[in-house]
Amino acid sequence: MDDLALVLTIGGLAVFAGAVVQGGVGFGMGLVAAPVLTLLDPSVMPGAIQVANLTLPLFTLASEWRRVDWRGLGFAVLGRVPGGLVGGAVVVYISIHHLSLFIGVMVLVAVVLTARAVSLPRNGLTTTTAGFVSGVTGTATGIGGPPIALVYQSAKGPQIRATLAMFFFLSAAQSLVILAAVGRLPALALGTGAALLVPMIAGFLVSAPLRRYLDGGKVRAAVLVVAALSALVLIVQTLASS
Repeated sequence: MDDLALVLTIGGLAVFAGAVVQGGVGFGMGLVAAPVLTLLDPSVMPGAIQVANLTLPLFTLASEWRRVDWRGLGFAVLGRVPGGLVGGAVVVYISIHHLSLFIGVMVLVAVVLTARAVSLPRNGLTTTTAGFVSGVTGTATGIGGPPIALVYQSAKGPQIRATLAMFFFLSAAQSLVILAAVGRLPALALGTGAALLVPMIAGFLVSAPLRRYLDGGKVRAAVLVVAALSALVLIVQTLASS
């Protein structure tokens, strides 16, 4: 099996699993799939996962767009725009290994603090800050879910999925433009991302029963578990490759 076939096979399974998680929880595809794709072929990242990040939210929005928290989304995008620009600079000037390790540690810290509290305050400051951090990490690594998801952890299932879906769609669009502008969006990354749309769609379709289960008040716990597991994967991946 050649390298491209390996990426499409194993990477496709990771994207499928990530789409199942994101379809149910509201985020998680980048967290699940980005470490796997990076290990398989770093040259297609983060562009390949951003192609999927741009497409998957449209399926959620098609059915739940009315539940978007537009005010919160505005604050998140306000922080995401400059954060995306910083993320573009990170891709060019800073080692991705150091950034990934930092992301993993910070997500674990956030999960621990959040799990011990009743809820994380959701206001203009926290949402804008989460948007900024998500912009940096999302553009640099393709993983921008945890900061904004932790802010929305106490929201109801449809609202968190719809709001995060709109945020991720706008975020991926900005990241792709920035990556192209700094010369970090090769044709191979776009082609790989397009090929991974098939397992992504399949994963989203499979997530329908999961959504009904999580809407029974289990979204917050699911968000924390996915964030913590993904952070551990990032840390292990970074240490193993350093």
